[in-house]
Amino acid sequence: MIENYLKVPGSTIALAASQTLYMVGWSLAAGAILGMILAIILVLTRPDGLLENRIIFFIFSTTVNIVRSVPFIIMMVAIMPLTKLVVGTRVGTIAALIPLIVHIAPYLARLFESSLLEVNTGIIEAAQSMGATTPQVIWYFLIPEAKASLILALTTGTIGLLGATAMAGAIGAGGVGNLALTYGYERLNMPLMIVTVIILVVIVQLIQSLGNVIARELRHN
Repeated sequence: MIENYLKVPGSTIALAASQTLYMVGWSLAAGAILGMILAIILVLTRPDGLLENRIIFFIFSTTVNIVRSVPFIIMMVAIMPLTKLVVGTRVGTIAALIPLIVHIAPYLARLFESSLLEVNTGIIEAAQSMGATTPQVIWYFLIPEAKASLILALTTGTIGLLGATAMAGAIGAGGVGNLALTYGYERLNMPLMIVTVIILVVIVQLIQSLGNVIARELRHN
């Protein structure tokens, strides 16, 4: 019944959903790790940071800004040689992971940096006065104090990444966004387009709500 209304096999819809979850899940995991590393470097080496180094800060900050300024669709095409080198192909769901990671890592880095900078400097000074090393300050004081804000930053990044997966269809990555474009827009299938938009809106609302709940619980604890 639903398949006849949407004019698309259920298996195609299920495949698109699984492709979107695959791309978002793996690229978010890798991007969050890289983003956190970059954020910590930026926070430590910035002026008045624990390991102040203006040269390193300038290099990493400039690199993050440059990568963030490149539109995703252009970046996806520009780094195809790197994608080919890493995963052995330029097209497909797996190939989309490389540009998605490169896209989301610096974006999350800035969000995480802002979260870490919100931590009261008095806490850092107290940790240092107790003899805590820089890694201990980061692991036991900086990150725990910023964890609620970090969760909200990760939530924002996840929603942005979900939108980027739609553009990944340009290299045959599939996904719900590509389903709406290929089977909806190009075939003038308005019911399918409406349904896919509703699905994406629901997913975004669920992600945001989950992030808000987790952040609120962390703040209370």
